[in-house]
Amino acid sequence: MPGFELFGNEERKEVNDVLESGVLMRYGFDGIRNGHWKAKEFETAFANRMGSAHCQLVSSGTAALTVSLAAAGVGAGDEVIMPNFTFVASFESIMMLGAVPVLVDIDDTLTLDPKAVIKAITPRTKCVMPVHMCGSMANLRALKTICNQHQLLLIEDACQAIGGSYEGKPLGSYGDLGCFSFDYVKTITCGEGGAVITNNTKFAAQANQFQDHGHDHFGTDRGAETHPHLGYNFRISELNAAVGIAQLRKLDNFLEIQKRNYTLIREALSKIKEITFRKVPESGVENYSFISFFLPNQDIAEKAHKALSEQGVDACFYWFKNNWHYINGWEHLKDLTSLGKLPEEICLQMQNLNTTNFSQSDAIMGRTISSLVKLSWTDEQVKKRAEAMVKAIQSVL
Repeated sequence: MPGFELFGNEERKEVNDVLESGVLMRYGFDGIRNGHWKAKEFETAFANRMGSAHCQLVSSGTAALTVSLAAAGVGAGDEVIMPNFTFVASFESIMMLGAVPVLVDIDDTLTLDPKAVIKAITPRTKCVMPVHMCGSMANLRALKTICNQHQLLLIEDACQAIGGSYEGKPLGSYGDLGCFSFDYVKTITCGEGGAVITNNTKFAAQANQFQDHGHDHFGTDRGAETHPHLGYNFRISELNAAVGIAQLRKLDNFLEIQKRNYTLIREALSKIKEITFRKVPESGVENYSFISFFLPNQDIAEKAHKALSEQGVDACFYWFKNNWHYINGWEHLKDLTSLGKLPEEICLQMQNLNTTNFSQSDAIMGRTISSLVKLSWTDEQVKKRAEAMVKAIQSVL
């Protein structure tokens, strides 16, 4: 991770197809395309790879979350349960629809705690949205059981976990809908892009319409299409989709490289008795894009993170004090700071995040360090990195 580390002639060829035709938009202009429909090709290939009946490409992972929620009928006043360790896009996508994010604790999987989910359910709850952070997954069986019992939607945010699996199913395909990001730093990248997958024909059709101003996409005359409902512009371009086609073909190779590098680093860190590793649910397989581990306490974790930096070990993250990924840094969400007036439902229903007790998550995140696993490392570089990590961590124990 990320896929841009291994760009090559495959991506150039697909992009040149688009540039030679001159058609950058995914819809229309049939006569001058020279048969190139990159978005359609990517959607078919991605659905097949993810074991799903339908795929809808969109402009970003954030767009994928918004489109999936809208396609499933989530709207103003509906509550969506999500974790307090994620990327800010998770709550942004919910609030964009006037729905209300309900943040709850994580457990040692670094994802949604099913027990916290149960406590957060109200008559307004419409959806549970686990986020498979740093390449590994939530306890999806437990969450699906909860959703079935309470007639709730299960929408997977698999933006950071493409290629992982649970009970033999690709992550994203276990719930009602699954969302992916292909931004510049993801395991496969389009530069910017995202995808929604589902086996639900109704949700698929509504996602297809919502991401393109409500167009029904019937026939070959775009100007004659009807609009069954309101929509917005979350379309992907042919250029972005073209890059994604080539990257998707490389996904299995990327995953193999990540697993090899991850394993070498984990074996080295396992020799430090004070380190434990994030829990991967039974029957789950990571995509190995990050290696996440726990130190005995927050003080040691902070010192270890500093020591790693001083040893020249880059791409190590201490999420507890990260403005993008943990509740501690989201003052704009806590205070509902917005450029314009927020929907009344959000203002009235939103939990007070300044006073909510997240001590369970704090106890976990305060001890957590995650190391990115790069694709471009040589075996020698991985070995040196592992040695440097061990040296840095042992220096503060």
